[in-house]
Amino acid sequence: MKILGQKPIEIDCEEVWRHISNYLDKEVDPQLRFNLEAHFKECAHCSAILDGTRNVLKLVGDGRTFELSAKTSRRLYAKLDEHLGRNNPESKGR
Repeated sequence: MKILGQKPIEIDCEEVWRHISNYLDKEVDPQLRFNLEAHFKECAHCSAILDGTRNVLKLVGDGRTFELSAKTSRRLYAKLDEHLGRNNPESKGR
């Protein structure tokens, strides 16, 4: 989608991450969609996050569930906390 001769406004990765869910649900305005799509074309990292989020939604949406082992669950939460820069005492007990 191109908006009548406009160039996309550059947005940073964190801004993109805040909007990925709404982007996938088609709940962003046309200008933001245009900017996000331009960012995804240029940023391999955000494109990978978009693909991963889309895959998670497909897995969750198909109704099947699976249990993670306690060890895997702890590692996953630790990695998420590390990536998000959190030092959350509640996550220690997972």
